[in-house]
Amino acid sequence: MSKSEKRNFKLFATRLQGNQDAKFIALFDAIDGMDDYDEEKILKKAPVKKVQLSNMKAHLYKQILISLRLMNVQHYPDLQLREQVDFAKILYNKGLYRQSLKILDKAKQMAVQLMQNTIALEIVEFEKMIESQYITRSISNRADILTNEAIGLNTSIQTANEFSNLALQLYGLYLKVGYARNSKDVAYVETFFEHNLPKYDATKLGFSEKMYLYQSYVWYYSIIQDFVSCYRYAQRWADLFNEHPQMKQSMISFYIKAYNYLLESLFYLRYYSKFWEVLTTLQKDIENNKEFFDDNADMLAQSCILAHKVNLHFMEGSFTKGLAIIPELKSFLAHHNDRIDEHHVLVFYYKIACLYFGSGDNKNAIVYLNKIISTRDSDVRSDIQCFARILNLIANYEAGNDANLEYQIKSVYRFLVKMDDLHKVQIEIINFLKNLGNIYANDIKREFKRLHDRLIQYENHPYEKRPFLYLDIISWLESKINNKPVQQIIQDKFLTLNR
Repeated sequence: MSKSEKRNFKLFATRLQGNQDAKFIALFDAIDGMDDYDEEKILKKAPVKKVQLSNMKAHLYKQILISLRLMNVQHYPDLQLREQVDFAKILYNKGLYRQSLKILDKAKQMAVQLMQNTIALEIVEFEKMIESQYITRSISNRADILTNEAIGLNTSIQTANEFSNLALQLYGLYLKVGYARNSKDVAYVETFFEHNLPKYDATKLGFSEKMYLYQSYVWYYSIIQDFVSCYRYAQRWADLFNEHPQMKQSMISFYIKAYNYLLESLFYLRYYSKFWEVLTTLQKDIENNKEFFDDNADMLAQSCILAHKVNLHFMEGSFTKGLAIIPELKSFLAHHNDRIDEHHVLVFYYKIACLYFGSGDNKNAIVYLNKIISTRDSDVRSDIQCFARILNLIANYEAGNDANLEYQIKSVYRFLVKMDDLHKVQIEIINFLKNLGNIYANDIKREFKRLHDRLIQYENHPYEKRPFLYLDIISWLESKINNKPVQQIIQDKFLTLNR
């Protein structure tokens, strides 16, 4: 809880004279004064017996939630709507039917305006229940109006659910395997998508249905590595919020995600000018709408901005300059360690490792790559775990840690086989590193050139290009061939592309 939330809770809890010395307030003070939860210290400080502690904590938790709800209700339209429904229920229970219907009608109009279809349907069902008792003598076609409203809302909710289910399933697939690895993967994803995509009339879709539909297409095209189509649908998703700005407040997290995927697709397309424009727009919009942001939205916004600031350095080749953002990244991960899922942690670790590697600091790159490699669950972003091992081999070679290189190569090879992620690019890299000990110093540059020539043909291959999305191995090889830092090679390419 923030300081203002704690202060508000104390005012809420002591609003009644009899609550001044309530035990749950003393329990709150005891827990609030601790850095780490210690039950023995709590029992000494708070006037609570051990047998009472469990019930007292539950009561305290409930009072805190009530306080937070009252404090934040004016910031959340959906909470305001539910509050109005609660008021209508109280009036109905007192027999004040017309007053109840009056509140419900206003709440319904607000719910429809904010496209909160689930709450709108709940209100319509409440209205139907009142009208079914023949107690208001409403206009004759009232039943038809409510019935049609219920049918329309049910249809919209069902369609939105079907689209959101598809989007969630595609996201789960992406978390498990990342991008499609071969034609078999693509065929599976295409069949899955076509089979589960509901039939729809685009002209009849509301905001929620369109949002989940665009989200589904974004994930679909992202997985099959069609980043041009991914960009188009991410742009439609972002434009949807710009067309309905009132939805930003109630769906702020989806607004941030829309821009996150838009930036991600632009990054993979290397569309620098548009990337910079979108990132700048998002940063300004976040700054101008801070009142919409709760703790969750603020965390998502920080995560998005930090990730794409790093991507900006990757595009520019400014790895050494990008090291300045690492303390902020580490602080963010430490501050939100109990709320960030393992998927995003691995992504940030990989980005940090790449910043260090690109700047020539192989020692610190290995530290963060080992954090990924030591992950217990191999099913979480197995793609990143595979490429972290490849980059770790290269970083160890660059750092001169070749004593155990042969053992590491065998270990990586076994892992890639286990993950079914051993493809031509990986095989070429592993074989090259395996044979390094047999190459004379005078021939090393020539061998780098040969590997470069073998790999360059895969740079735009529909499935073999995956490694280049995670690691710019071509630029690394060119840095070895031309005796230049890898970031200098990427910077030169960037300047050429953006003249």
